[in-house]
Amino acid sequence: MIRLRKILLCDYIYYILLFICFISYFINNNINHNYIESSNRFKIIDIKKDNDKRILILKGKHKIRATLYDSIYKKDLNLGDYITINYEEIKIDNPSVPNTFNYKKYLYSNKIYKTIKINRIIKVENCNNIFYKIKNILIKRINRLDKSKGYVYSLIFGDNSYINDDVLSSYRKNGISHLFAISGLHISILTGVLYKILKRIKEEKRQSIIIVFLLFYMFITGFSPSSTRGCIFSILVILNKKYYFYIKTINLLLLTLSIIMIFNPLAINNIGMQYSFIATLFLIKFSNIINKSKHKLLITSLIAFLSTFPITINNFYQINFISILYNLIFVPFISVIFLPIIMLTYIFPFLDKITYLLILLLEESSYILSNINILCINFCKMSMSIICIYYLSIYLMLSKCKFKHIFMYLILIICLYFMPFHKKNEIIFLDVGQGDSTLLYVNRQLTLIDTGGVVMYDDNDYTYQITTNKTIPYMKSKGYKKIDNLILTHGDYDHMGEAINIVNNFKVEKVIFNCGPYNDLEKELIKVLDKKKIKYYSCIKELNIDNNKLYFLQTKEYDNENDNSNVIYTELNGYKFMFMGDASSATEKEILNKYNLPDIDVLKVGHHGSRTSSSEEFIDKIKPKYSVISVGKNNRYGHPSKEVLDNLKDTKIYRTDKDGSIMFKIKNNKLKIETCNP
Repeated sequence: MIRLRKILLCDYIYYILLFICFISYFINNNINHNYIESSNRFKIIDIKKDNDKRILILKGKHKIRATLYDSIYKKDLNLGDYITINYEEIKIDNPSVPNTFNYKKYLYSNKIYKTIKINRIIKVENCNNIFYKIKNILIKRINRLDKSKGYVYSLIFGDNSYINDDVLSSYRKNGISHLFAISGLHISILTGVLYKILKRIKEEKRQSIIIVFLLFYMFITGFSPSSTRGCIFSILVILNKKYYFYIKTINLLLLTLSIIMIFNPLAINNIGMQYSFIATLFLIKFSNIINKSKHKLLITSLIAFLSTFPITINNFYQINFISILYNLIFVPFISVIFLPIIMLTYIFPFLDKITYLLILLLEESSYILSNINILCINFCKMSMSIICIYYLSIYLMLSKCKFKHIFMYLILIICLYFMPFHKKNEIIFLDVGQGDSTLLYVNRQLTLIDTGGVVMYDDNDYTYQITTNKTIPYMKSKGYKKIDNLILTHGDYDHMGEAINIVNNFKVEKVIFNCGPYNDLEKELIKVLDKKKIKYYSCIKELNIDNNKLYFLQTKEYDNENDNSNVIYTELNGYKFMFMGDASSATEKEILNKYNLPDIDVLKVGHHGSRTSSSEEFIDKIKPKYSVISVGKNNRYGHPSKEVLDNLKDTKIYRTDKDGSIMFKIKNNKLKIETCNP
């Protein structure tokens, strides 16, 4: 035991172990986890109800995420049940727009390497595991609740999927979402309650009971990375005290991370894990500052905010500096009032309606505060080198507490805000499914041509708004502060359906409509533009962007929306670009008769590659070098058509359904093409 104590007191042991774990991480992070299941028999280890379907987490050789529709199987399923299934595998894609949510990485961080859709299911064995039986009983008790069910799942079982998305969004914007995920705060409250309940039992037995409870609690919460960190760390603290190892608290935290990464090297990709570990690391490191301060809660909130700043920026590209103050209100409220009441409501379900009043107060106050945008600031994505500089600066600031270091931190924040002054011109054709959306960043001015608009469904039946989940995060990640020109080629939903959402989330200088009368969708947008006093124009001939011009070639009015599409031509650094909207071959013929067009370098193909556009005559005349087709994967229209692909056979074709977003970057008069392959 003495020799073990000497080894455990050596700091280098923890650094070496962590270094080995990170080597394992980098190896696993670059592996394509394509595992083949040798059997179709699985154990159910998690169930979530989602409208007309259930999301099952199955355990075979590895964990699998399965979608089961009620139309396939309506009977009850319990955790621990064994099933045999017939299924079709669903490919897990990488994000097709840069800097957006990586669903594959999220699944991998939870050791889920395959997603499937169940076509047929047979329950072959009921649950016979005592631990799963207990968990089933606990979950059934939650389902007796009505109003407070979501928060019981979140604060006790570590699953916030039952809380409304808009509510969660307001929590994130206010910087308090960490309070609704299982963390060290929740674990310490639970263990504190247990200590008081067991106060008459001898210390040694009490410690053993709490360790057993924490191990079982990890199982109850599905071994989620953040709850696992809190439980393992608490267990190590208890063992350290029990056996007088005298290990430094910070080394216990490093050991906790190493243990987690040994079992799951990719757990570090989990955002909750990152928040939990980094905040705890800094709070332990600078606990002396907290203990000396008369305003412990304020200093704790400030250190947690500073330490997790890069994590927030690189995942949400926006931070609310008032969240430091919000935490002074919400941390005591959640920990002292709300969490204990939620626990009591779980034990005594008759409190459900009373608890709902508290939930309404919490949610409404969060909604109100989330609309205060005075210090809610967007930042571009931070590179690894910038993150290292950032952490060095706050380490010096907190260690020395001198004015010059605080000043250095403020300078760094200002630099981060003004950093995205890109020198190169960029044209990005965003993958928005069956729709169009193109970003032009020219001479530090941002132009958005179309917004997309079709509500998208991924292969896992997850629905989402295009701009909320793709366009807006991408623009924020690049540090774009405003849209100088929002050009809408025409009034179809798949081209301008998300325009109002864009206008509500970004400062827009002016909006350009096409020729022809406004349709209902355009009129709805104009109401918003008038309210926000945003200028708008229609049927213009050209638009100045600094020393560059966008030429609008279609100014004739047709009797249909597609032919009235804005057709735009521009030349950037000697490269010629043409954007066709949904213009048909009739418009193409009119343009050929009216203009003497040069050979085009990059053509945004008309109408998603429909055979009504991109006629052979038109393509032969403009001779595009590169052709971009914005089209949805497996779309019902059969776009792009074989005729159009044949017409474009002499060009290099890029398709958003296959190549994801396509980026044309011009630097030093050289054109570089990048794709974001799904």
